[in-house]
Amino acid sequence: MSSKKIFQLIILNLLMINSVYADSMLTQYRQTGIISLEKKLDLGLTKVEYWDKYLENIDTSFGFIESYSSILTCNKENSTLSIYKYDKNKSFTLENEYNAFTGQVMGDKVKEGDLKTPIGLYSITKKISKLDSFYGPLAFVTSYPNIYDRLRGKDGSGIWIHGLPTKQQRDEYTKGCIAINNPNIQSLDKSIDISNTLLIISSSETKKNISKNKLSRILSALYKWRYSWIYNETQNYMNFYSQKFTRHDGMNYKKFKQYKTRIFNKKERKQIIFNNINIIPYPNQENVFQITFKEFYTSSSFEFEGNKTLMIHFNNKNFTILTEK
Repeated sequence: MSSKKIFQLIILNLLMINSVYADSMLTQYRQTGIISLEKKLDLGLTKVEYWDKYLENIDTSFGFIESYSSILTCNKENSTLSIYKYDKNKSFTLENEYNAFTGQVMGDKVKEGDLKTPIGLYSITKKISKLDSFYGPLAFVTSYPNIYDRLRGKDGSGIWIHGLPTKQQRDEYTKGCIAINNPNIQSLDKSIDISNTLLIISSSETKKNISKNKLSRILSALYKWRYSWIYNETQNYMNFYSQKFTRHDGMNYKKFKQYKTRIFNKKERKQIIFNNINIIPYPNQENVFQITFKEFYTSSSFEFEGNKTLMIHFNNKNFTILTEK
């Protein structure tokens, strides 16, 4: 669906919901046209009050989540892998908990061969069912290293969730993967859709019941960032970025600012829509959050539709973007 069509549907819904507001919107549209009305709505999405109300009845156990139906949490301290499913009550409920083997060495993975299981937020990129018998009947490949790992200079690869050997003996630890017994890995396979499953690996129990107040302020800041982007406010836009910002492709803050300044100076009219937003606190990192969403971007010279990731540090009012992809 085009961004123009989405905007038209938003307007129609607002008109149906509130007749008083509808009269005001129609008058503004009659007097000033659609652009000023669109700008007013874009500004409305930056208000904390809007997000406070929106979050009232939403389960924020793990953060603000719009696109995950399953969450896997790995607690390295007590060697467990837990699965939470989004249920008919619109909340994440513990479905199962499995004993798990993790890396031989405790702590966060930093480099290839350090025998540590990473701490962080990961997606599952694919399932492998034809593999060496040492890994059991199947394995799930994770997205380690993610963009935040790369920003911090971490390397390595091949972090899987897999089963246990069908023909060999093994020690009670891994080289960095997460291993559960074979009936459990087969049960897990039946329980999740890897396209909408989040994996949270932490050193201890995964933080739950995230503050709605904090999430409202992050969502407000996200839409302030979007507002400055749409309306070509170069300095306001760049104020959201850390001076140490490095984009996923290595572009630093200075070059990124030059790049964005050239684009903003064109004064193009843009439409930018976010959906499937997820805001998750990053394990073992104080006030660091991962934000992911589907972005629809349209201007006279460029169109984009795809997934976006921001790593941010939040200071209770606005956030600072550390890296993005």
